[in-house]
Amino acid sequence: MSEVRKTLNKRLLATCVIASLGGLLFGFDTAVIAGTTGSLTSVFHLSPLALGFTVSSALWGTVLGAAFAGKMGDIAGRRACLRALGLLYVLTALGCALAWGWYPLLCFRVLAGLAVGGSSVISPTYIAEIAPPKLRGRLVMAFQFNVVFGMLLAYFSNFCLGLLHLGATDWRWKFSIAAVPALVFYLALFFIPESPRWLAGKGKTREALEVLQRNGDPDPELELREITKSLEDAIGSKGTNVFQWRYRFPIFLAISIGMFNQLSGINAIMYYLNDIFEKAGFDKGSSDFQAVLIGITNLIGVTLAMLVIDRIGRRMLLLIGSVGTTLCLFGVGTIFRLEQYQGALVWLLMGFIGFFTFSQGAVIWVYISEIFPNRVRAKGQSIGSFTHWFMNALVSIVFPIAAARWHSGPFYFFSGFTALQFIVVILFYPETRGVSLEAMEEQLHR
Repeated sequence: MSEVRKTLNKRLLATCVIASLGGLLFGFDTAVIAGTTGSLTSVFHLSPLALGFTVSSALWGTVLGAAFAGKMGDIAGRRACLRALGLLYVLTALGCALAWGWYPLLCFRVLAGLAVGGSSVISPTYIAEIAPPKLRGRLVMAFQFNVVFGMLLAYFSNFCLGLLHLGATDWRWKFSIAAVPALVFYLALFFIPESPRWLAGKGKTREALEVLQRNGDPDPELELREITKSLEDAIGSKGTNVFQWRYRFPIFLAISIGMFNQLSGINAIMYYLNDIFEKAGFDKGSSDFQAVLIGITNLIGVTLAMLVIDRIGRRMLLLIGSVGTTLCLFGVGTIFRLEQYQGALVWLLMGFIGFFTFSQGAVIWVYISEIFPNRVRAKGQSIGSFTHWFMNALVSIVFPIAAARWHSGPFYFFSGFTALQFIVVILFYPETRGVSLEAMEEQLHR
């Protein structure tokens, strides 16, 4: 594979930024629920089980969205799917805000989950296929940066709206805010090109060449020949079906990183962040403010990861994060077991969020987008994303029940799995930094 690669120009940068905005909506929609749990419990008289089902309702939608987005992306194209997802984000934000009962709210949250699950597949796939190898980690991480930034926006808007004392209707206002960035995302998608690798796969080589030229590739014809050869090799080996023995290793990597991501407890903690602080003795206003601090820590962690992911690599980030998250989660579990030292809780949770975002949170979407061949990349991304969202939904619905019975148990459980992740990464995970997508395909096949 030639070392001559395209450089980053303004058009390519703008394209990647627009595509990554799907992550902002992803983060906002998944985090905004943390500021509504108290109101929803009061308005709809929810039990712990019903609350868990309410929080996880969007997540079951993400499972479906992640499962089918790869196939739809292969059929209709990455750009067309992103546009459909952008429109769905707008409609579901308004639907949740105007919901006339608990069941309609659940329906709109499930539909919002479809958009989140779909964007978690299509956005990283699109960016990975259009980005140069030396910058691919940082550009795909723009998606994760926006996920974290969207979460911070959700926490901050929840905090600001909480200061207005809107009473029983505050949850409607908190859900409605997402409609604004969703509309911006939808309109901006009309200004980006289709993925050159998808175009080449559909035989539209002229259009693919034009996209490569506009994106500043120094040798677009060579790039196109290598993409075409990779696609032809996949067809010759019946490579369009991802469930083949030859793809067993990337499938293992995608499933394992998706599982470890959620068995760290990250989203269970983020969704129930306000409840965790309140159980530790903080009042509602203070809990909202602590959530903003967590969101800022999240943003700092992902920013640091963006600076180093293409320097020290994906594998090293995962190893560093595994150690940090294990220690912080063990500390949180100990606080709840002893019912002492609650003042340290916010610091341990900030440490956990920082280590997680610097490692697992930064790496997952980049890594999954790199390890599958061109012909099955979107489907492979669906496998990893499906695993991530299925485990997310499962953990989120069980967490409030387990935490109500065993205050410290869930945190010790999460700590054990982050320790296990360290061992699995050491033994099995290859480094993907700086390797072209076509060369990565050959390396993993060997």
